[in-house]
Amino acid sequence: MDSPKRLARAAGVFYLIVAILGGFAQVVRLDVFAPGDAATTVANVVANASLVRMSFVADLTQATFLLLVVMSLYRLLRHVNKSVAHAMVIFVVVAVAVICLNMLHQLGGLLVATDPSYAGAFGPEGSPALVLLLFDLQHSGYLIAQIFFGLWLFPLGLLVYRSGMFPRPLGVTLMVATGFYLLDVALQFLAPELAGVVNPLVVVVATVSEVSMLAYLLIKGVKTRPADHALAT
Repeated sequence: MDSPKRLARAAGVFYLIVAILGGFAQVVRLDVFAPGDAATTVANVVANASLVRMSFVADLTQATFLLLVVMSLYRLLRHVNKSVAHAMVIFVVVAVAVICLNMLHQLGGLLVATDPSYAGAFGPEGSPALVLLLFDLQHSGYLIAQIFFGLWLFPLGLLVYRSGMFPRPLGVTLMVATGFYLLDVALQFLAPELAGVVNPLVVVVATVSEVSMLAYLLIKGVKTRPADHALAT
């Protein structure tokens, strides 16, 4: 059987791949998508078609590695509480499913913007509007996926906190990040202007919590002598 330290480092490597590929895909999306401006969005997609395709593949790949992350962490932490570990896996599986299905919106926008057979069918005005709609839907789809991505951090944080294999503050920051993720999604849908004010704080909290977990997995792995205070299974 794999040792806890080996499982932790494997999870860290997979998590790093998720961070790199997911970050790349997000940067490309932010560069090409101009909310409310169909003409600019189409022009950006056409000018950066290769990058948009690469970001599509990157997002599908990072979603696959996210499954490997949670599988590794499940094997590492399931002894703490199987029910909580199962919840962690379920949230990630749902998030990955939403992410992968949502990528069809990006692919559709790319096809309409760059393939003459699609662009001609919708006309000079309809085509840009459709591209903008598809990228709007992709943005909303990622917010939906963010709900479940945020939720998986809570059982992870609880397992980390109670396992004795990691510093307890690390578990606390992961659980706190869940609340910020969910708050951001609610505000994005209900109060977009307020969301723009709160979002930088959400990014800071999420980044600190996840980067700390990633760094600990890669550098330390786990504590060599975990404390025996796990949840009752």
